[in-house]
Amino acid sequence: MTDTTQGLQERLAELIANTQPGERLPSEPDLARELGVSRASLREAMRTFEMQGIIHRRPRAGTYVMQPPAVIESGLEVLESIDTLASRIGLPVSMGDVSIRTRQASVEEATALGLEEAAKVIDIRRSILTHKKAVAYLIDILPDGLVGDEEMRDFQGSVLDLLLKRGSPPLQSSRCEINVVQASRELAKIFGIQRGDGLLMLKAWLYTVSGKVVDYSFSYFLPGYFRFHVVRRVGQVLNPNLNPTIK
Repeated sequence: MTDTTQGLQERLAELIANTQPGERLPSEPDLARELGVSRASLREAMRTFEMQGIIHRRPRAGTYVMQPPAVIESGLEVLESIDTLASRIGLPVSMGDVSIRTRQASVEEATALGLEEAAKVIDIRRSILTHKKAVAYLIDILPDGLVGDEEMRDFQGSVLDLLLKRGSPPLQSSRCEINVVQASRELAKIFGIQRGDGLLMLKAWLYTVSGKVVDYSFSYFLPGYFRFHVVRRVGQVLNPNLNPTIK
């Protein structure tokens, strides 16, 4: 982000903060003139706030400031489903469009799950909505046969909750990689954002107590609705000069 763009974002954020929820911002031409920028630059800056649910542009009606969205906050030390996290803060969430199919694993998926290259996997994709807006898109790749058709008919959106409720296989841990990615055309359509906008992505491997990976997943989150943190232990650095018994 350039200094000019950052400055515009900061001035626009200040203007929004000083406007009551439900009130309309100045018209686009007036606002661009007030901030001393082009309308194209203004639209680009406003997209960030719109994507986060802070403002809402209504065709032929103007741009309105919204109530700050409820933020789902969680530490990454404990693995929990979005349903569990949302219920903790009283945020209603529901499953949007869902796709469940069995197909051949890709080389990457077979490697991640410890399967033969030609093995079958269950591909589960769904959006998670709050107030009818998609705020997360989840993809889980499971070994074929891990879950049955009857379980899938009652599926509520969380593979983790399904496995925990069933109690088998017994789960132990999850390894997670955190990245910021640009929205593809498909993801942009799902979230109602522009292609290339930033999304938070968590790629994870879910392990059983025997060390087998039973879920290889990709979770995409809309900025502004989720906040993740990690509590880290302070490491102790031993200094040999302070302890004569250490060689």
